[in-house]
Amino acid sequence: MSRAYDVVLLGASGFTGALTAEYLARNAPVDLNWAVAGRNQKKLEVFGKDVLYADVTDPKSLRALAESTKVVATTVGPYIYYGEPVVAACAEAGTDYLDLTGEPEFVDRMYVRYHERAVQTGARIVHACGFDSIPYDLGVQYTVEQLPERVPLKVDGLLRAGGRPSGGTFHTAITAFSRPKQNVDAHRARRRAEPRPDGRKAGAVTGRIHRQQGFWAVPLPTIDPQIVGYSARLLDSYGPDFRYSHYAAMRRLPMVASGIGTVGFLVAAAQVPPLRNALLNRLKPGDGPSPERRAKSWFNVRFVGRGGGKQVITEVAGGDPGYDETAKMLGESALCLALDDLPPTAGQTTTAAAMGPALRNRLVAAGMTFATLSTDDY
Repeated sequence: MSRAYDVVLLGASGFTGALTAEYLARNAPVDLNWAVAGRNQKKLEVFGKDVLYADVTDPKSLRALAESTKVVATTVGPYIYYGEPVVAACAEAGTDYLDLTGEPEFVDRMYVRYHERAVQTGARIVHACGFDSIPYDLGVQYTVEQLPERVPLKVDGLLRAGGRPSGGTFHTAITAFSRPKQNVDAHRARRRAEPRPDGRKAGAVTGRIHRQQGFWAVPLPTIDPQIVGYSARLLDSYGPDFRYSHYAAMRRLPMVASGIGTVGFLVAAAQVPPLRNALLNRLKPGDGPSPERRAKSWFNVRFVGRGGGKQVITEVAGGDPGYDETAKMLGESALCLALDDLPPTAGQTTTAAAMGPALRNRLVAAGMTFATLSTDDY
């Protein structure tokens, strides 16, 4: 495509958006043409890049934005409220789209409404390009690569993390908890629209609380299994029968009980508007910790993969998950789509299907680790 820009970052005035802009400023090749975009152009001048006007309530501005660049990366959420006009503009213009959503309802609705149009124009619509859900999507793919081919595979992911969730992530969770019927309706509509892979089974399975790898494994109700399952349906390399289960890894039973109680309280409170508003006011989008606090944050995800008589244990690890690593993952995803030689894909896709090892190599070079801990027969 002949476009003025390789990458445009929408939402750089927010906390995570600003971190992403700073990451691109430090790490983008000098010959990369990139810009920032938003409503308040004055605020964006601090980054020293071209500043484009774009407002999610102004379709004309979004159309001009999408037509000016190869890739749009947006941090403007919650996406169920602000994301659709950007997806629509990119799907129509044949422009690659990236976001940080962790909202299953949004991802399902965007598939139903824009997947076919994006296929027609060649746009790659890639959701969940931050801590939701790159470590799991690429980590499972890395694990599958080390298991036998053309056999049934089962992979469990066990997450441990230390750090504060971002304000945007918190708002995403509370918003999703408050919309159970809409989530179910969107999921059913997606299942009716999305074709099943021929002669194969692939998807996510909700597990049960059990002991694994020295931890209590507690089912984690996030978007990550949905993303991994979609990658498995898109990629034949995941075998004829693939199943993924997603867990939080906790050391002690009291932590398990406390975690379940906290989630139960948040789900219940999200149904009551005054309580929901009180929760949302406690941690606002754009709020974020100091660099010193972020420097102490970390995450690791251990994957246990089995198939064909072989067990592989791998691990993906990095620093502050809610902010620094999320900015890194979104920034490298944008650079990967704009610059790397990738497999031909179009429509709503995933980081594993659209970028896979190319993005993984970028993230390793940027400081994240993908490691194989053990390989055994069973």
